[in-house]
Amino acid sequence: MVNDTTLLLDLDGVSVMRVERLQCGGRRVHLATADASARACPACGVFATRVKGWATTRPRDLPYGESGLEFVWHKRRWWCRETACPRRSFTEQIEQIPAGARITGRLRAASGRRVRDAGSTVIQTARDLHLSWPTVMNAFRTAAREVVGAPLPEVEVLGIDETRRGRTRWEQDPDTGKWKMTRDRWHTGFVDALGSGGLLGQVEGRTVADVLAWLSTTPLTWRKAIRYVAIDMSAVYRSAIRTGLPEATVVVDHFHVVQLANKMLSLVRRRTTAEIRGRRGRAGDPEWKARRRLLRNREDLDHEQFERMWNPLLDEGKIGQTLLTAWIAKESLRTLLALARTDAGRNQVGHARWKFLTWCADADIPEVRTLAATVDRWWPEIQAFIDTGHSNAKSEGINRVIKLVARHAFGFRNADNQRLRTRCVTTRRARGHLRTA
Repeated sequence: MVNDTTLLLDLDGVSVMRVERLQCGGRRVHLATADASARACPACGVFATRVKGWATTRPRDLPYGESGLEFVWHKRRWWCRETACPRRSFTEQIEQIPAGARITGRLRAASGRRVRDAGSTVIQTARDLHLSWPTVMNAFRTAAREVVGAPLPEVEVLGIDETRRGRTRWEQDPDTGKWKMTRDRWHTGFVDALGSGGLLGQVEGRTVADVLAWLSTTPLTWRKAIRYVAIDMSAVYRSAIRTGLPEATVVVDHFHVVQLANKMLSLVRRRTTAEIRGRRGRAGDPEWKARRRLLRNREDLDHEQFERMWNPLLDEGKIGQTLLTAWIAKESLRTLLALARTDAGRNQVGHARWKFLTWCADADIPEVRTLAATVDRWWPEIQAFIDTGHSNAKSEGINRVIKLVARHAFGFRNADNQRLRTRCVTTRRARGHLRTA
């Protein structure tokens, strides 16, 4: 019995007998079996001809309207006429509502897609669809197989970065009274740093063996297509790349180079204040007042802001002059890095590098010389950034999304679930679920 109401319901295999209004405002839909194959025995496949009795089930389906629908399926129980069949009787079932199912297949699939494609949390999806947490989580695992099982896209620039999983846990030794770290868990993420592939995979840990273990799971042709690998200034990742991707060029992200220079400035300020003043910095000290302006870029300071930083430090004496010398070293390094994406020649890059190293050598400041030694040690990777302009910005952005997902879920107890959730959320744009109008 197929009518307009049945077509509106769009549930294959059943037909609508009648609809009644409940006192609470909801609607109760009575269904009958409309698929002839429902009479086939699930064990032997023989079509039954003799009815044993009737059964009534109340499967839940997707919500319709504000009040929703309540299904009542009136189905028959059949005798199997095959004598050799171990199953004597069975009830009718269809593809969307198997025997013993309390929810329809499309409701289960929709709950998994909400978590996979819409970025919803498991508990929120369970509340919206009136399901249990395990039901939604199992549906999400089934839906996520399409994402995990899909072949990796071709990647020219691979980004590798780590993100912390949860908080560091410390415990006190009852014998010595000392505190020791008992848990410090990290995830290493692999990102399409140039294309739109998003997060390609994650592995727990941030050692050379962890990176090589993930690379070993990828096809050899896919690894050979990688030309550049963008990382922060991590010797562990650089060693892993040289082993696992020997033909790729390592590129250091310029953000972390500038961050290292800013840390150098803070160290110089604290050390000089402690040595000369014999105490920590105070709000009335000129170097303390200028601490934020010292970390800002020169082009972001207007003329008045620059004077309020420069003149008091210049008049302060040794503390101010030491800080300004270190600040000039930082800006010289930024000038060198700014040559990226400008088609600068070798002579121009070499001259900017020579000015930075010469200034650091003449500064006679331990922290500045340490910065120069670090830059010189990482110069092949920094030069690769200046030549190509590739950065690890997408890895940092995806790390932010990963932390946001963990915050919305109020943390993860299961590391496998966390990697699965973050993999699906960070690849939505590549799969066409974040298209703007």
